[in-house]
This record gives sequence, C-alpha cells and structure tokens, in this order.
Amino acid sequence: MAVDWLLLRPYLLFSFTLIGLSSMTNSMSEYDALLKLKKSFTNTIALNSWDPGSSPCGGRTQWKGVICYDGIVTGLRLEGFGLSGAIDVSALEALKGLRSISFSNNSFSGPIPDLSNLSHLKAIYLSTNKFSGEIPSEYFARMDWLKKLWLSNNEFTGNLPFSLSNLTKLIELHLEHNQFSGTIPNFDIPSLLELNLSNNELEGEIPESLSRFQPSSFADNPNLCGKMLSNKECSSQDKIDLGIVRYEEDSKKIIATAVTFVAVIVSLIIFIIIRSKRKGKEDFDKLGEDSTEHNNSNNNNNNAPVEVHVTTSLNKKEMDSSPETESSPSSNLKGGEVAGEARGAAAVPAAAEIVMVNEEKGVFGMPDLMKATAEVLGNGGLGSSYKAVMANGIAVVVKRMREMNVKGKDQFDAEIRRLGKLNHWNVLTPLAYHYRKEEKLVVSEYVPHGSLLYLLHGDHGSSHVELNWHTRLKIVLGIAKGLGYLHTELSSFDLPHGNLKSSNVLLGPDYEPLIVDYGFIPLINPTSVSQAMFAYKTPEATEHNHVNHKSDVYCLGIIILEILTGKFPSQYLNTGKGGVDVVQCVASAISEERETELLDPEISNITSRNSLGQMVRLLHVGAACTMRSPDQRPDTAEVIRRIEEIQSEGGQESSGSSTNRAMQVLPSLRDGYADSIPTPPLSSSLSLAENHEVLSLRDDFGEFPQNLSFSKREILLEENRDRRPIGSDWIRPLQNPKRHLFSTLLCSVVDRMRQTAGKRPQMKTTAAHFHRPLIWHGTNFHQSSQS
Repeated sequence: MAVDWLLLRPYLLFSFTLIGLSSMTNSMSEYDALLKLKKSFTNTIALNSWDPGSSPCGGRTQWKGVICYDGIVTGLRLEGFGLSGAIDVSALEALKGLRSISFSNNSFSGPIPDLSNLSHLKAIYLSTNKFSGEIPSEYFARMDWLKKLWLSNNEFTGNLPFSLSNLTKLIELHLEHNQFSGTIPNFDIPSLLELNLSNNELEGEIPESLSRFQPSSFADNPNLCGKMLSNKECSSQDKIDLGIVRYEEDSKKIIATAVTFVAVIVSLIIFIIIRSKRKGKEDFDKLGEDSTEHNNSNNNNNNAPVEVHVTTSLNKKEMDSSPETESSPSSNLKGGEVAGEARGAAAVPAAAEIVMVNEEKGVFGMPDLMKATAEVLGNGGLGSSYKAVMANGIAVVVKRMREMNVKGKDQFDAEIRRLGKLNHWNVLTPLAYHYRKEEKLVVSEYVPHGSLLYLLHGDHGSSHVELNWHTRLKIVLGIAKGLGYLHTELSSFDLPHGNLKSSNVLLGPDYEPLIVDYGFIPLINPTSVSQAMFAYKTPEATEHNHVNHKSDVYCLGIIILEILTGKFPSQYLNTGKGGVDVVQCVASAISEERETELLDPEISNITSRNSLGQMVRLLHVGAACTMRSPDQRPDTAEVIRRIEEIQSEGGQESSGSSTNRAMQVLPSLRDGYADSIPTPPLSSSLSLAENHEVLSLRDDFGEFPQNLSFSKREILLEENRDRRPIGSDWIRPLQNPKRHLFSTLLCSVVDRMRQTAGKRPQMKTTAAHFHRPLIWHGTNFHQSSQS
C-alpha cells in the first residue's frame, strides 16, 4: 500500500497541478485576459479605449486594436501603438478564439515571446521591434495552422529554426533585417509564396526547393551561394560544408526522435507496472472494492479540465494585421509617426489603419490594400482614383485625396462617417478612409460599368448601344433623386454635392446611376475649392463668388443637357475652350423652336413621336436648371416631379425600387486575411528607355512591397480633363497595368522622364479625345485604341 502510494503520488500531484492551471485559464474571460495583457505593457496611452467599464467587442465601444467576430476576440492588431514591456503570453492563451496577432512597429525587446502553446494561430506579426537572441529550433513545431510569419527588422541571432520546415500551410515568411546565421533549412513548402531572408548573415548553398524565389529574397547575405545568384554559384567546398552541416542537423533530429521514443517507452513501462500492482491488489480486496474504484474513476473524469475550442471560420478567414512592406530603413520612422498620432487621439484609429465607416459590405484593412493589384482609373480636381483588386478578387476604388488639410483627424473622421451613414439607392457611400496629414485615401465600392461620361463620350460598344432613350431618362431621374436626397440629408451644407458632373455619376447594374464625390466641401482647403469643385464654375460663383443649393441644380442641368444632346460640355473644361457650350446652344434652340435639332441622333432618329416630345420636355427641364439666376432655377423636388411626369407619360416605372445592386462581402481583417492568397512576388527593378535608368521609388505611405519593371519606353498617359499639364498621377504601365496599389502611385516618374527626354512632351487635345489614352514614345504621342 505504501509502495503504491509512493509510486502514484508524483502523478497525482502533476494531475492536480494541470487541473488547477487549466481551470484557472478557462475561468479567465476575454475581458480579464485583455486587461491582464494591457497591464504587462508600458506606455499604454494608445489603449485608453480598453476601459474596464466597457466591452472588448461591444460595437461602438469596441476596444481599439481588438478584432471580434460574433462577440469573440479573433485578432489583436496593436502595431504602431508605441508599446513596450513584456507580452503576457498567458493572457493570450486565454483567448481561445485568437487566430492572428500583430505587435509590429513597437518597442518590445528581449527574447521572442513563447507563443508555442498558441498552436491555433494563423498569422504572427512581430516585425520592427527590438527582439533579440536565438529562436529555439522547435519553436514552431506545434503551429500547424500558421500561414503568415513576419519577424523582420529585429535583432534575432543564431540559426533559422528548423521547425519552420514543418509549417506546411505557410504562405508568407519575412525574416529580413536580422542577424540570423548558419545555413538555410530545406523549406520544401509548396504553399510558400513570399520569402525574404535578405540582410542577415546566412551562408552556404540555397536549397533547390527555394530556387523559384527572386535573388532579392536572399540579398545581402555575403556567404550565401546558389544557382539563382548569377554571380555567386557554390564551389565544391561550399557543398561539402553544407553537407556536413545538414548531416549534423539530421543527426540532431534523429537523436531528438530517439530520446522522445525512449521517453514514451519508459512512461509505458511505468504505466504497466502501476496497473499490474493495482490488479494484484484488486484480487485480494473484499466485495465492493470494484464499485468504489469505479465511482472514484467517474469523479476524476468529471473533475478533469475540458478545453473548449471555438471555431469561427463560417466561410471566413483569419485576420492580417501587418502594415509593413518588404523593406525598411524607414520602417522605424513610420512606426514612430503612427505611434505619435495614436497617442494624440485615442478615440480615432491610428494613422496606419483603414477606418471603416460602412461595415455592411464587410471589413478590410491597410494590408489588404497594400497587397492589392491596381490600375489608374483617372485624375480629377480632388485627386487620383485607382481600382484595387484585393487577394480574394474583390475590387474597390481608392481615391487619393489632395488639398484636404482644413480639418483635423477627429473632424475628418466625423465628416466621413456622416457620409458613410447615408442610405439611398442612387448615392454611393464611402466604405472606409485612411488619414494622413498630407493626404487621405477614401475607399468606395467599385462599379464595373464605369462613369456616365465614359459611356456617353468614350465607349461606342455594346454598352453605348444600350444607352437608349428610356435608359437615359432613367439615369436622369436617378441622378435627380440622389441629389434631392443629398439636399435633404446635408441641408446644412452650402453645397451638398458641389462636384456633380457626368464623370462623378457611375452606372450600376441596369444602368442605375450612383452619385459619388459629394459632401467634401467642408474638408477642402478654401484656397483650392474653386479649382477642385465644378459648382464653382456656375455663373453665381464666377461673378459673385457665391454658391448655394441651386448651384448643384445648375450642375444637374448640365448633365441633363449632356445626356440629351450627346455633346461634351465646354463647362467641364477650366478654360471653357473646346467641347460645346450646351447651355447657350439649348437656350438658342428653345428660343427658335428647333429643340429637336439638338437631340442626340442616336436616340432621336429611332424613337416614336411621343418619345420625341418627352425628350423636348426634358430639354426644357435642363434649360430651367441652367438659368443664369439661381432664383429662377427649380429646386430638386420640383425637378424630380417634372421628370417623373415625363416618365409616366411613357409608361415607365419610377427607378430606385430594385434591390439587385449588391457588392460581395469584402475581405475581413476580423477573421479573414490570413487565409487569403497574396500576389506572387514581382520584379524588383524599374527601367525606363534604352538606358535602363533605375529609379528609386518610394510612396508617402511607406516603402513599396516591390518596385515596378518596364521593359520598354512606353508609358500610358491619360488625358487630363481640364487640360492642365499632364502630371505623374496619370502614369500606369502599358505592358503590365496591374501591380500593387501603392506601387502605382509613382509621384516622381514623369519629372524624371522629362529630364531623360530633355524636354517636356507637348500634346494637342480636343474634347472628343477625353477618355482615349495616349502612348508616349520618347517625346511623341499617338492615339491609342485602348481606353
């Protein structure tokens, strides 16, 4: 009996310890765990929203940097918060739904936190800190689900952890800018698409399994050699040394396996001995002993800890929180900037974030856009627009806004959120924004059919053929209704829209119009508003420097006349030269009773007499909207009433009742980015012309993930609608127009091209060319059929 107790006592003590620890962990709520985590940090000003009186996933009170799904914490996005101290791993282990963590761009130091028990993580971002020391070889052995690992820009030393080769689901691995040494393990991971081991102290031959990656992935490792390094193939001695090292690594692995096997055998022998002794005792026990033991066994099972694993996939993926790009001397600077802004405004997300203002379509973040492929859509008075296609194929429009420094971050946030809450069938609301002092990004839904301007004057294909009279009338009514809604919801604005023109009317399914670029008047610098906003070209603005709601009505009238006549309005051009003065032409035609002569032949020649009468009546509505005196113009309610009367005469139903327009749910940082498949690495150099001049490109938003590559001296330039000199915002590559979004914002390329060419390119423009791109060969332009 005494011997039996002595044998069992260590195991019982160990079991009770496990039960106690497990119970304590399971009993810790996510609320308690996050507060415990916060206490382990220093300089927690950016975490002021982590208030004990609120809920981490409480909707409007949701804690900053905490990503939730269905009330469960699935991610922590704490990059750039200026945090330091120790990371309480036990608090992280209490978050059973946690799938992604980001502590990048902070000031953590010391050894890497022991995250080995967080085997369910899919994304880990610890880049741009001061972590140091060696990473244990088996550190990642249990992280079977890990897909994204960013440890770049730290001070790690020693060999690369051999357990990295066990991460069979790994997609991204960034270990650049550390002090890793030794050889590169054989990462035979087919899913791996991004690899960066540059700027370390690695040596030996690059494994054949990694030969598919660009040489830049291994740059600045002086003692590395391999076939992909054209000027540094391995010598025989390198291969011998590498074989010895790998033999040693294999030997260590065999020894570790043998030790584990022996430990299992010993444990099994001990277990058999204990069972044998227990069985011998049972043979001599009295009746009832078996039932007592059975009851004790049941009690032990009931008291055993139960670990609950929360599954939050539900057709979603895991969060990605890396704000970084591939490189970095400026990474520390950017992190400092972000941290400074976060400390100054705890209620508003940090500057490095995408701030969602309309989450009905889903949630995404800056990493989604940094990984997105993009192409230039156009350039206007407010800024440049880009189509960004994210990793899962969802497209959005990113507008890079200029001249918007009149408001601080809090005021800008309030204004954009106000626009994001609008809800009308003919008004396209913003989805999100990104704030920086110098310039801002506003993200909205991508509408495939493009703008009304392009459909009227640029596209003469099947879409243009479908632009019949009934479709045009539907578009006019939809625009009027959308403008009327803005005049009601933004009635306090002098100009609820301010920039209404055909290029700011997008066409959704069934040609339902969607108004964009509205409500920005309070945000634009007063010195720039007259140049940026079309409403400031109205008679009252040019003559008396005065605008009001009726200025928007004037702009609506221009669109009505443009749709009916098919003419490009000269009012859209800053100089007023070019195009057609539709206001004057229509006024003259009405006075001479020859309205039908001005109608677009594409609709007037193939329609009934009744429809022709409708067109003439709508032409009069457009003329009324463009009266010189604002007092003589109808308000939006009157315009809508008159258009609906015209539409009812033709037996058409009023538009705006359909519910077909819907965008796919956008990728979500709450639970999705770690599962997305990024674009494979691209070339790392940009060459222009025959001299292959290499330009160093860097965007204001941070380092590019990779530079662009052009093999020819062909740059696609799009014509500027107001005839200002062509600027660098119009550049996109002809050969490969889809690249990373922030790699397309090439702010200095045109100036450099002009220096190379020796003179500024000149071109002649007419209104008919508006949406026709031009190809630049040297200093000569020719018309392109591509649009």
